[in-house]
Amino acid sequence: MMANGVDWESAVRFARATRTLDVGVHLNLVQGRPLLRVPSLTDPRTGELLPLGALARRAFARRIDRDELAAELRAQIERVRQAGIAVTHLDSHRHAHVLPGIFPTVRLVAREAGIRVLRIPREPLRVNPLHPGATARKLVLASSLGLSRALPLDSSLATTDHFRGVSLQGGRRFAERLRRALDTLEPGSTELMVHPGHVDEALAAQDSYTQPRPIELAALTSAAIRERLARGDIELTSFAAL
Repeated sequence: MMANGVDWESAVRFARATRTLDVGVHLNLVQGRPLLRVPSLTDPRTGELLPLGALARRAFARRIDRDELAAELRAQIERVRQAGIAVTHLDSHRHAHVLPGIFPTVRLVAREAGIRVLRIPREPLRVNPLHPGATARKLVLASSLGLSRALPLDSSLATTDHFRGVSLQGGRRFAERLRRALDTLEPGSTELMVHPGHVDEALAAQDSYTQPRPIELAALTSAAIRERLARGDIELTSFAAL
């Protein structure tokens, strides 16, 4: 859940109505308005959060105020908890949490909040290597993780053994890519990052990733994927179980 998302009230209703669903905080430092006044994270002309590129430049230059960042992260986590929703894990919009200058504070706030699990979006280049956009994003994420010294995590925190998601995104081949990912899972836990949804004007106004969402939704709820998962060699689990 994005605590500063535009459809916050609906998200709360859905989460409360589906208590079997584990919910994490999708930390948002790159879109819309923050919950607090945080000048080092915002555009002074608009008061809105900096887009990812501008935030990354500021993070790499160590120009983000750590106290402001920590306060905003805490506020986003607390807003979800105050809505009566247990928080099982943290990740972030556009993977901003793994940027140098940001990840150490995310790690600190997670420990303070008693949240054990963080997303670490490390994905092998060998997965879908002919997708140049995905390969470029994976290289950028790997560089950010390395510069942030994100791994190994200390003993108070955990992540999944593997991650798949960047290579799944985009185009009409999602179902094929998802099936291949399921067929080639490695031993241990794997996070599958997906973006199912319905496209409307509100979504299109804030996110460019629109047309693939109903394609992903259809594939994830298809009989073929349900049958594949029912074969018995894959166990669906949750971040709370890690």
